[in-house]
Amino acid sequence: MKAKREKPSDVVRRAVNAAGVTRYRLCKASGVDKGTMSRFMAGKGGLPIESLDALAPVLGLRIVADGPVNVPPPKRPGRKPKAKKGGAS
Repeated sequence: MKAKREKPSDVVRRAVNAAGVTRYRLCKASGVDKGTMSRFMAGKGGLPIESLDALAPVLGLRIVADGPVNVPPPKRPGRKPKAKKGGAS
């Protein structure tokens, strides 16, 4: 049976609680908005990736991609490429 993986948000919340400093100090050290941190810790909002990027090194966390890294970017709607005029040169 496959072990259930812990959600990244739960890992971050656990690290914040185990940091040994106040959330205020974590916010000051990382530049994360206090309101954003409060909502995240209460489970009432997510943590923007920019905030996670700033907070992770302060907490001693490393962000690792755990999936395919060669995913092509999504196709953007837009104009179709122009057809080339004329024949071979």
